[in-house]
Amino acid sequence: MRQNTPRHFLDIHLLGTDTLRGILDTAHAMKRSGKRTPEKFRPSDIENTVLVMIFEKPSTRTRVSFDVGMRQLGGQTVMLNHTDLQLGRGETVADTARVLSRYADAIMLRANDHQTLLEFSENSSIPLINGLTDYSHPCQIMADIVTYEESKGPISGSTIAWVGDGNNVATSWMHAAVKFDFELRIGCPKKLSPAKEVVAWVKKHNGRVSISDSAREAVAGADCVVTDTWVSMGQKDARLRKALLAPYAVTQELMQAADPDAIFMHCLPAYRGNEVTTDVLEGPQSVVFDEAENRLHAQKAILSWCLGAGLSG
Repeated sequence: MRQNTPRHFLDIHLLGTDTLRGILDTAHAMKRSGKRTPEKFRPSDIENTVLVMIFEKPSTRTRVSFDVGMRQLGGQTVMLNHTDLQLGRGETVADTARVLSRYADAIMLRANDHQTLLEFSENSSIPLINGLTDYSHPCQIMADIVTYEESKGPISGSTIAWVGDGNNVATSWMHAAVKFDFELRIGCPKKLSPAKEVVAWVKKHNGRVSISDSAREAVAGADCVVTDTWVSMGQKDARLRKALLAPYAVTQELMQAADPDAIFMHCLPAYRGNEVTTDVLEGPQSVVFDEAENRLHAQKAILSWCLGAGLSG
C-alpha cells in the first residue's frame, strides 16, 4: 500500500483542524463500534497491511494500544526495539527508513530525540506516526480530547489546566489549544516552562494559552485538570525536579479550586504521592483509565487516516 505523498502523523500543529476533527470524530465512532471496525473506516487491503513499531524506550500503553488497534483494523504488526535494529550499531536513520519503507506499509516510532522522527519522516515513503518524542506526544493528546469530549462535550471553548512540568505532553496540549480553540492555563515552575519556540508559535496563531508559576491560578474554575509524571525516562535530575515540582502536586485541595464538575486526567504511569495524590487519582473526578483506553480508539483512527481511509463526518 504505497502513497506518493505519505500521510504522516507527526504533530498536531502540522495538520489542519478539519483533518484533526475528522480523526477525533472517527475515534468516537470506532469506540462506539467496539472491536469490529466499521467498513468505511477500514483501509483498502488492510489484511495485507503491516505496521512496524519501533521503540527506543520502554512502553506499556503505546505499545499495546497500537498493536491491538492495528489488529482490530484487520492488519498486522512487527515490533522492534533499539537492540533489534542496526541503528544501534551505526546504520543511519535515513537508511533504516528507506529500507523499512520497502517492507511495511506504515511505521510508528517512539523516539528519544525528536530529530530522529523528523529524519525518519524525510526518508520514509510510507506513513510515519509519532508515538512520543522528547518534544511532543500528539497521540496522547488526541486520546485526551476524545476522553474530555465523551465526559464533558465539545472541547472548543473549554478551559484546561496543565499543572507541573512544561514537557512534551504540555507541548502537544499547546498545539491542540490553537487547533481546537480552547483555553489552556499552564501552571509550572519557571525553570520548567514550555519551550520558547512553542510559546512563540502559540502567540503567532493567537492561541489562548497562559503560563504562570501558580498551580492554583491555572486550576481556578477549570473544566479539566491535567498533570504528568515529574521524572520521565532518561532524566537524571530527579531530586531537583521533585523539589521544583512539589508545590504543583494535584491534591483534593487543588481540585477544589477547579469547576465542581471538573475532571482529572493523567497520561500514566502515575506515581501516587508525587504529582498526584491517591485520592484524586482514584476519586470520582478521575478519568485516567478511560483516557488510557482511548489511546486505542484514537490511534485506530490515526492509523486509518494514515493508511488512506475516509474519516467520520
